[in-house]
Amino acid sequence: MNPKLQWLRNKMSSLDLQGLIISNPINIKYLTNIEAEGTLLLTRKENIYITDARYIEHVHSVLTLFDEIIVYDINDVSKEDYENFFMFCENVGFEENYVTYAKYKEYIRKYKINSLVETEHIIEKQRMIKDEEEIRNIKKACEITDNCFSYILTYIKPGMTEKQIANEIEEYYKQRTDGLSFDTIVASGENTSKPHAIPTDRKIQDVDIITIDMGCKVNGYCSDMTRTFFVGEVPEYVKPVYDLVLKNQTQTADEFKDRSKYKIINKNGRK
Repeated sequence: MNPKLQWLRNKMSSLDLQGLIISNPINIKYLTNIEAEGTLLLTRKENIYITDARYIEHVHSVLTLFDEIIVYDINDVSKEDYENFFMFCENVGFEENYVTYAKYKEYIRKYKINSLVETEHIIEKQRMIKDEEEIRNIKKACEITDNCFSYILTYIKPGMTEKQIANEIEEYYKQRTDGLSFDTIVASGENTSKPHAIPTDRKIQDVDIITIDMGCKVNGYCSDMTRTFFVGEVPEYVKPVYDLVLKNQTQTADEFKDRSKYKIINKNGRK
């Protein structure tokens, strides 16, 4: 069986869960590599994925026999099928931080579940521990973002708008990755005071300040880079502030060691 699903089944056993309903698409991709609308069910003996007929072919192309997942077309699942999936399951887990109350009630009604139990982020907690493939994806996303920043520094010229720069960044990513981690931020001049500025038609001046926040996705894993830099020259009053921030950043990076406590590092960084 897929090792991630096997791990999850072992975890379910330790939590006295006989079944589990997984509806968060990020968790489904993590466990199965499936990127399609659907619901993953772990019953007493089977792993079941219920999806729309439009995605059946894609799902089958992703899965292997090793995954041991049975795929259902949602239109072929009867009322009796739903009621039988969790038959004899005393406790069935669900993703309480993703599911709405309306969906919660629907699960109880549709699957005839006696006890629907909160799972308290068991999958999300496991996702925090990255394997070698995940680390490779993250590194690749960060490398592409580094290269994008180097490229965009050569691209930016006075007279360009924030929107033009943002579009160029996004085009760079579209040609090399799965897309954006989030909406690209390009802010210049007075707009740099806005942490989540939306790119505007403001033109870059001969002497200006620019903040860029950008990132991409590689196989579902994201990069995120924020950089502030100057066009033309750096005003003298800014240099001491820059040096202070750099010193703080370097000190904070040096404090990250095995078993370091984030609260202490965060507190030291604010001094």
